[in-house]
Order: sequence, then C-alpha cells, then structure tokens
Amino acid sequence: MKKLLLILFVAVTTTVFSQKLKIESGNFDFLKDQTQVDVELKFDNVLILKEKLTEAQYLEKRKQDLLANPKRGNDGWKKWSGEWERYKSVYLDDFLKALKGSKKVEFKKDIEAKYTLVVDAKWISPGWHGGFVMQPAILSADIKFVETANPTVALLYISADEVVGKLPAGMSGDVMEYDRISAAYEKLGRLLLREINKGTK
Repeated sequence: MKKLLLILFVAVTTTVFSQKLKIESGNFDFLKDQTQVDVELKFDNVLILKEKLTEAQYLEKRKQDLLANPKRGNDGWKKWSGEWERYKSVYLDDFLKALKGSKKVEFKKDIEAKYTLVVDAKWISPGWHGGFVMQPAILSADIKFVETANPTVALLYISADEVVGKLPAGMSGDVMEYDRISAAYEKLGRLLLREINKGTK
C-alpha cells in the first residue's frame, strides 16, 4: 500500500512541477498583425524513454514485446503499429485544439500563411498504465515560429522541457502510449497558448 501511494505521489508531483517553456530567442511582436499561422509537427529526430531510443529502436522493442505476448502476437503488432502512425496526425490535432483559445491568431494545419509554427519533438517518455495507477507521458520539444517562404529564418524559438500530459479523470483510460503522448501534446499547446496570449496583448 505504501508503495502504491508513493507511486501516486510521484505521478502527481511530476505533473504539477515539470511544466517548463523557455523563450530562447525572439518575441511575439511579429504575430500582432497576423490572423492565421500554419502549424507543422516534426517527429523525425525524437528520442524515446530514458534510454533515448530512436523511433525505429522503440518500434522494434514494442514489436518484440507484442509478439512475445500470446494474447497480442502479430495481429496485435499490426494494430499497434498502425495506431502509432495514425496518432502522429492526432498529436497535431490535439495540439491545435489547445491553441483554439488564442485571442487574436488562428492556428491551423496545411494553410497558406506568412508564418509557420514548427513543433519538433526531441524526447518522449511514453509513461505507463498499470490498472489503477498510471504515469502520464512526458514531452520535450523545440518550438519555432519561422517564415513560411524561408523556414531557416526563425523569429521566435521556445524550448519546452518535460511537459507532462494530463492524467485522465479517475485514473482510467489512456491505456496505450500514443493516447498518453497525445495528452502531452495538448498540454504543450495549452502552455504555449498562455505565452502567446501574454505576448500579443
């Protein structure tokens, strides 16, 4: 029982305290006369788990785990890997959902806009689910606002360090890691929205 309470305490305190966005360079002045910004999510160079596995290494690890499980097997792996790929668009959708509270600027994907917001995932801890106890996903990412026509020109660079996804009500749901990762992207969007609203007053 004491061990269970300790795990719960660690999960909650991690969620409360590890929420960091830091403006590394630039400011939000360029957004003040804009109405729309394109948004792009990058997942190419992400490292996963404390071991810092590449995505390919992580997928191989999960494949072997699922193939070794008689209840999952090859069909389980096919379903899981399909959802892993599908959720990359869900991550962006949940991130955008959080940005809908922007007071002046509309953030959308696949639009023509002067500026593009690029979210580049750097590290993810997928968390875990253990019945009544769950560890949420943790996400670190680089956030850059760039000129769409010349993406090498960054007007604002923000680093996001260990953003923790929200725990579901009642510690239920979010059984698979891609669900938990999606919650971390939504949390990142909410933290960024707060900075955007402050910076574009």
